[in-house]
Amino acid sequence: MKPVTSRRAVQRAFGSVLLLLSAALPAGGELAAPRSQEAPVGRAEAVVDLATTAGVALLHGQWRYSDVRIDEVDGRAPGDDLKPSGTPLRTYDFEPKAGAADFDDSAWRVVAPESLRARRGGGRLCFNWYRIRVTIPERVGTFDTRGATVALEVVVDDYAEIWVDGRLPLVLGQLGGAVVRGFNAPNRVVLTRDAQPGQQFQIAIFGMNGPVSASPENFIWIKSATLDFHRRVQRDVQPLRVVRADPAIDAIVPSEPQVELLAGGFLFTEGPVWVRDPGYLLFSDPNSNVIYRWSPHDELAIYRTKSGYSGFDVGEYGQPGSNGLTLDREGRLTINQHGNRRVIRLESNGEETVLAEAFGGRRLNSPNDLVYRSDGALYFTDPPFGLPRAFDDPRRELPFSGIYRVRDGEVRLLSRELSGPNGLAFSPDEAFLYVGNWDETRKVVLRYPVLADGGLGPSEVFFDMTAAAGEDALDGLKVDQQGNVYVSGPGGLWILSAAGRHLGTLFPPEHPHNFAWGDDDGRTLYLTARTGLYRVRLKVPGVRP
Repeated sequence: MKPVTSRRAVQRAFGSVLLLLSAALPAGGELAAPRSQEAPVGRAEAVVDLATTAGVALLHGQWRYSDVRIDEVDGRAPGDDLKPSGTPLRTYDFEPKAGAADFDDSAWRVVAPESLRARRGGGRLCFNWYRIRVTIPERVGTFDTRGATVALEVVVDDYAEIWVDGRLPLVLGQLGGAVVRGFNAPNRVVLTRDAQPGQQFQIAIFGMNGPVSASPENFIWIKSATLDFHRRVQRDVQPLRVVRADPAIDAIVPSEPQVELLAGGFLFTEGPVWVRDPGYLLFSDPNSNVIYRWSPHDELAIYRTKSGYSGFDVGEYGQPGSNGLTLDREGRLTINQHGNRRVIRLESNGEETVLAEAFGGRRLNSPNDLVYRSDGALYFTDPPFGLPRAFDDPRRELPFSGIYRVRDGEVRLLSRELSGPNGLAFSPDEAFLYVGNWDETRKVVLRYPVLADGGLGPSEVFFDMTAAAGEDALDGLKVDQQGNVYVSGPGGLWILSAAGRHLGTLFPPEHPHNFAWGDDDGRTLYLTARTGLYRVRLKVPGVRP
């Protein structure tokens, strides 16, 4: 993370992001995708109306319907763990639970497409289900569907949640899509971005009467339901410049690699992590105090606001927000917060658990990057770059920049020898911990042997980039499954062998400050590069949480 110290520059930056957000916000208030984002944009090339017999017949579908019954059931009050582990009580649930792809709805009532506008449910507090299986046709009119992006858009009076193939994607902070979007607002879910004729999707729509708190006398009905077909979006893809310093780089980087811009217009992107299920990327913009979520199946969205700080003096900070992000063994997001000067973990219910905020009775500087070891211990770096005046900030309480470990609630200092410890990663066998140094007078990667108790032995200089051209020092650092080390260094992304040999350097359109492996096979490297989010396909999968 490059420190930002100019208050005027910060104010200009915050003004820019406010203009960016206000320009991107539609009437419903959700952040729209930048133009480079591959969500369906503009007019659909073809539309199938699921409220017509002809439209449903084209998709070989059939609507089925069921009311929902609310029952009193056994439950438990919140326990000390804030989960339902306390004293027994009576609560409420509903039947049937018809979101599963293999749910048997054969006994349900078949409803004609033209009758979707009929009022259903009992009024007041009521819920219902609509289910349909659709098959992608070869053509919709003259439009060839092969390779198209297909989006389901449903407007339910009053609210809806949409299950596709037995899944209801839930992401903390998401606005609409598969979950409730708003009063009589359209729910829009991308079914596929590469449609193939004959491809099938099981759709289940859970309808809700509302506003729930008003207990209205009206009923539930579907105002509209369509499948919108969009042409394959022309992505912003260009050749990736590579300096090949060693022939071994050919086993890692394709002969003609390409870099793809996924989203742009940010202030400064950092700290990415790929969440495997259901498959999306989280990344920080510490300057704008936001965590974003990018998914190949949904539009870009704000995942968390005030991601690192909400203090009254936030305007003094260049980078008040979150920086490094990672996942623990249970898939819980762990966040380094600059302004709050602490490391937190988000529990499955959205509650925060503070993992580290002080050492020796003194507040941390501004935790930067972090990585978990397989035993569950968390390692993180703590330079002062998130403080408004960095090393000279009067708020600073620790006179050094540390490398720490958190285990069983104990924060232990492992090393204080680097002035700006930044990115860090374990070797695949966890025998070594690599740490990069953001210091323009000493651009080195140190390698520490990991001791049996999880501590660190004496360091050695694994690679020295001090003499390399380029203004930037060392930022993000990751390792692939073959032990190669990837470092955000002067000019670009340096790739080093496990033996400390420079194999090559990647030069995307913007300097990549951090990166993370994603997609199903772990061979896609997502780059957070200043104002843009990029990705490139490599030959070797990476080590990821």
